[in-house]
Amino acid sequence: MCDDDRTSGPVGRRTLLVTGAAAALTLNGVSFAAADENGGGPDRDGGRTGEARRTETRKVTGHLPTGAPDYVYLPVEIPDGVREIAVSYTYDRPATPPGTPGNACDIGIFDERGTDLGGRGFRGWSGGARTEFFLRADDATPGYLPGPLNPGTWHIALGPYTVAPQGLTYEVTITLRYGPPSAPPVPSYPPQRAKGRGRSWYRGDSHLHSVHSDGKRTPAQIAALARAAGLDFITTTEHNTTSSHRAWEGLWGDDLLILTGEEVTTRNGHVVAMGTDPGVFIDWRYRARDAVFGRFARRVHRAGGLVIPAHPHATCIGCNWKFGYEEADAVEVWNGPFTLDDEVAVAEWDNALVAHTHGRGRFLPAVGHSDAHRDPDVIGLPQTVVLADDLTRDAILTGVRKGHTYLAESAALTLTFTATGPKGEHAAIGDRLPVSPSTPVTIRLAVTGAPPDSTIRLLTDQGQRFTTPATEATTWHTTPANAAYVRAEVRHPATTAGVPGPMAAMTNPIFLGRD
Repeated sequence: MCDDDRTSGPVGRRTLLVTGAAAALTLNGVSFAAADENGGGPDRDGGRTGEARRTETRKVTGHLPTGAPDYVYLPVEIPDGVREIAVSYTYDRPATPPGTPGNACDIGIFDERGTDLGGRGFRGWSGGARTEFFLRADDATPGYLPGPLNPGTWHIALGPYTVAPQGLTYEVTITLRYGPPSAPPVPSYPPQRAKGRGRSWYRGDSHLHSVHSDGKRTPAQIAALARAAGLDFITTTEHNTTSSHRAWEGLWGDDLLILTGEEVTTRNGHVVAMGTDPGVFIDWRYRARDAVFGRFARRVHRAGGLVIPAHPHATCIGCNWKFGYEEADAVEVWNGPFTLDDEVAVAEWDNALVAHTHGRGRFLPAVGHSDAHRDPDVIGLPQTVVLADDLTRDAILTGVRKGHTYLAESAALTLTFTATGPKGEHAAIGDRLPVSPSTPVTIRLAVTGAPPDSTIRLLTDQGQRFTTPATEATTWHTTPANAAYVRAEVRHPATTAGVPGPMAAMTNPIFLGRD
């Protein structure tokens, strides 16, 4: 065994491509000698002949200026006989003026099948969560996909998320280890049904992160915390990777349904792909200006999942939602502990409800998720409570799509929200009560587990119409002429005069009147 550590100078530009997606810079490539050129190689029986070099390393340095493309690809020629690929990287972090972002650079890898947008070459992404990773046929760093290490041109993908005025200087170290390949593992994916209670309300959290992206918890820790929070289902949604889909073996059960998905993390907003088929990867390398989001929303739908824009008004760089809501199935209006950006998201969603009642746009249901990454993030704060025919993937997704949901800060809080007409007409959350404009309608809200001193608010297309201290049962009377829809909120006590307190629970609307 010996090491070959060679350092290249600055890498020149090969091509700058704009191919219907974010601009991409491809650098000059890195090549390695084939195993049998290093003094020996695999023989026919999988052994070694001669004194083969078992490990080779190359180091590549370069500099990216401010305004660099979103993705920079470093081609690496992988010869035959490679057993493991290991990559590490560093970059400088110079001081910047106040208010100016410093350097932040993500990393991932594509195999010999290429870097085409939506193509088959994706093999892993860790964003900025790791400084090194490896791939073998039988194993890989979380965030990366084990599998064949076929010879050909692979690409290390750098994502200069933000670049300081001084530019970004990087160093990438690639190490190849030679030897007979190991057998790829057979993926074990979660089943798509749990025991359930028949038609009932099921509690879930469908925006969660583990060590497979930038979270700090293992899947086992997440499953334990979900059960402790009283959840019936969760969705694994790592940033731009599906590696977690196969990481839940032994963690599901009759009491916990685990759905697979992805948080598609673009430079113009994040979208939860909820309940997609196991192993289906959704590409993220585009901006709103590229006009390709619809293509990938359709990919989510073909994989059986829902398109849910996440934290649309979050303040982190690249988190604001810029793609519109035409392809969305729901919108995440409450993300983690309720804050000002959630308040804005709820207000925007409510305005969309008003537009819908005037014939402009579809009904877009609201959901809430924890987006939990690490301690002290609370799994199930908030949670989406779904009326579903059973505890199955299809039934849960159908309930979300129809808006048969309410949001709560914990499993201790339960709502029942209905509208009834004088002849026994009845509607529940997400449904329509089809009565004439002047028909008297009775709205009933029952709450258990409301926080102390909290307030109930009933809101319509005319704004807030009724408020009262939270009690176990509230009744309000209206007509469709006065309220095209009614929705309910439970709020904690206000902390600022004239501003509602933080959300404790909220419902999707009940629509009143005929279509």
